[in-house]
Amino acid sequence: MTLEPFGARLRHAMDTRGPLCVGIDPHASLLSAWGLNDDIAGLERFSRTVVEALADRVAVLKPQSAFFERFGSRGVAVLEKTVEEARAAGALVLMDAKRGDIGSTMGAYAATYLDKESPLFSDAVTVSPYLGFGSLRPALDAARISGAGVFVLALTSNPEGAEVQRATAADGRTLAQLMLDHMAAENEGATPLGSVGAVVGATLGDAGVNLAINGPLLAPGIGAQGATPADLPGVFGSAVGNVVPSVSRGVLRHGPDVTGLRDSAARFADEVRVAVAGA
Repeated sequence: MTLEPFGARLRHAMDTRGPLCVGIDPHASLLSAWGLNDDIAGLERFSRTVVEALADRVAVLKPQSAFFERFGSRGVAVLEKTVEEARAAGALVLMDAKRGDIGSTMGAYAATYLDKESPLFSDAVTVSPYLGFGSLRPALDAARISGAGVFVLALTSNPEGAEVQRATAADGRTLAQLMLDHMAAENEGATPLGSVGAVVGATLGDAGVNLAINGPLLAPGIGAQGATPADLPGVFGSAVGNVVPSVSRGVLRHGPDVTGLRDSAARFADEVRVAVAGA
């Protein structure tokens, strides 16, 4: 059976569990901080602990694929298990893979993350549109069929991104705005929320673009990168109610203690609720 559209499932999860996405980023320094070795055993212990602590209470968990892929096939096997267990516990899983290519290659990426028969099937995946928004069509179509979502890079929090994303298209729009307008067209008429989201950094100050895309806005940069939940209304304006703030190190540094992870995630979620309510 096709799942209910991702946008509707995400809206429900945000309303019931709080608007928060927590990354699963098992890089070497975090494994070390947890007292784990930088190996498959450490990777598995780290990932399983995060899932045990948070998958039954946060809206979204976001594994960063690269930190699993660096261990080869055994790391990908751990990633498959992480996705399976997180979804079974009720969290929506956003695969942070940032894939972007053309034609049959993009179709293969779509089959990897957005086909329900794939062992890496996720509720949503991050993609890059800077080979042209049309290059994302295989992923957009696959997501629609399976009830999954797609988060498209728009204005990222890394300073280098501006040289591409703030560049001007032929019609005078920035490339970021052009991509956002494409997303809005994909989401037209969807209720309560479209399934094509944008990635917009929470560290940007005033984003300077129209974020009314009728879809979710993934906001990395909360916590270790310097942004706070209180910054969200200033960045996202009237669209702040559709923001899914993403926190990784700000929560993960409290592990491996399960209670510490849960308490930290709960604090961030509460702070986001207060910021959004006051906007």
